[in-house]
Amino acid sequence: MDAVLLARFASVPKRGRVLDLCTGNGVVPILLTTRTQASLEGIEIQPRLADMARRSVQLNALEESITIHEGDLRELVKETGHAVYDAITVNPPYMPLNGSDLKMNNHQAMARHEIGCTLEEVIQACNRLVRNGGKVFMVHRPQRLGEIISLMREYKLEPKRIRMVHPRAHLEANMVLIEALKDGKPEVRMLPPLIVYNEEGKYCEEIMDIYYGAQHVQRTTEGGL
Repeated sequence: MDAVLLARFASVPKRGRVLDLCTGNGVVPILLTTRTQASLEGIEIQPRLADMARRSVQLNALEESITIHEGDLRELVKETGHAVYDAITVNPPYMPLNGSDLKMNNHQAMARHEIGCTLEEVIQACNRLVRNGGKVFMVHRPQRLGEIISLMREYKLEPKRIRMVHPRAHLEANMVLIEALKDGKPEVRMLPPLIVYNEEGKYCEEIMDIYYGAQHVQRTTEGGL
């Protein structure tokens, strides 16, 4: 769900270049093809996931729209140059390495824990790669929001929109979506919370819209599917 919500939250330009850091199996750039004609790229450090992303691109016949890089996001600027992207999306590992339980396979550990890159290194890479006036979109955990805002401002990425995601209305948020502007002025909007499940344990209308489209929501509320 993280990647789907990030792709929907991101207000990417219609043209230009858009990069997805920590792309995993390529879900975010694939979803973004429905909303932009920009050149889309993803970078993934794990060879297995990078291969999955390339195959997903091929299966969806999106080779002309999406390029997948296998490599370290900390080194990408050496290949691309500075400030070449109009927007960046990122769904980074959430958990700091210190004190984390790493009793899982290497692929899972790298996806969830800051083994291949730290939060600061991710934000630093965004600063180097996005142009002045370009946007960065991140999904992360609310527990680290203070750290995220502090690091973004340190690297000249000014938070502009923040939205909390709650599994249910009465529960604490378990995700946060953040939009930052390179060299932007200090002014942030706190958007209404996004609730995933209603009291009946079903997806709320906005989540249904995100996954299936507004038409499906209308049919459902009118007694259709």
